[in-house]
Amino acid sequence: MEGGDVEGIVIAGAGLAGLATALGLHRKGVRSLVLESSATLRASGFAFTTWTNAFRALDALGVGDKIREHHLLYERLVTFSASTGEAAAKVSLKMQGKSGPHEIRCVKRNFLLETLENELPEGTIRYSSKIVSIEEEDELKLLHLADGSTIRAKALIGCDGVNSVVAKWLGLPKPILSGRSATRGLAEYPAGHGFGPEILQFIGQGFRSGVLPCSDTSVYWNYTWYPSPDDEDADESVAKMRSYVMARLRAAKIPAEALDVIERSEMSDVVSSPLRFRSPLALVRGSISKGNVCVAGDAFHPMTPELGQGGCAALEDGVVLARCLSEAFVGGGGAGHETVKAALEKYAEERRWRGIRLITAAYVVGFIQQSSNPVIKFLREKLLSGLLAKTLVTMADYDCGKL
Repeated sequence: MEGGDVEGIVIAGAGLAGLATALGLHRKGVRSLVLESSATLRASGFAFTTWTNAFRALDALGVGDKIREHHLLYERLVTFSASTGEAAAKVSLKMQGKSGPHEIRCVKRNFLLETLENELPEGTIRYSSKIVSIEEEDELKLLHLADGSTIRAKALIGCDGVNSVVAKWLGLPKPILSGRSATRGLAEYPAGHGFGPEILQFIGQGFRSGVLPCSDTSVYWNYTWYPSPDDEDADESVAKMRSYVMARLRAAKIPAEALDVIERSEMSDVVSSPLRFRSPLALVRGSISKGNVCVAGDAFHPMTPELGQGGCAALEDGVVLARCLSEAFVGGGGAGHETVKAALEKYAEERRWRGIRLITAAYVVGFIQQSSNPVIKFLREKLLSGLLAKTLVTMADYDCGKL
């Protein structure tokens, strides 16, 4: 593409939002080009909680049942106090939401990404293609890539993560450090793990941890905390981080079977990562779309993980964006600048406040769950555990609609 070919829709990033948008457009008969900066699909994070709203989006994309076949359906969310080691709240997940029954599973990220990729026409994703700068060229966007090539786009969709080049071009401020960090892993049990169909969550003493079976033979875990000088050299290696996490959890009287998950798990070479979020005020005042450019997924609404809604919201974005854009491009003749602009404005209007609510709720829930303040700790353990658990379910009771 040395000569600067003209593409209809260019999507920056082959993560959940990017692939969901591309597949949604494909289902509507609209071609797109996905530019992925890495050489292969990136499955960082191992797995993520896939709530009811995400499965509605996956069903709209036509891949919901393929994901269900390989992942356990949860029946309960059990929250333990890290101070006592006892169950503080049990919330049934077998309940009816406003739009139908709830459905929560923990889905392996690489399985979902590969499923979405396999549904796309060959050549949709161009790997090792990183956008380094964006220029205006009449009504097109001129994209400069790291390899020196250029592409002209009638529409540019930024799904390029928390360090988004597209979000920067739109003028959105950088995500804010939350003061918390996270680490995670995935354990395999070839003969079966013995966990029931439930999410185990441990909160208090400055950390939050979860143990979530993905299938009959694999279990995902995560751990978020407020780093301090007392952590010493935990970040230096996987072995040291594993030892640090297990020491903290043993002190909190976490059940032995949960500790075994961490002990035997595979962990990322990126030992831990700071948790960042975009200020809700930035989304109230800022531009999610401008002309023929918009953002989705973490490029739009990076949030802390307490609701388990980051990936779910990215899938919602993909469905809504594909629905809006396909109306502009349907018929195969392309679309004019004003038509594309109107489609992206419609998307932004529908998604702005959903993103703001999720970011805000995730931050507040995380603060309450991990606070060491004596008053908040008392309220959390005596009054708020059940309410916080129900908040997770309530925020998932959302339907992004059909394509």
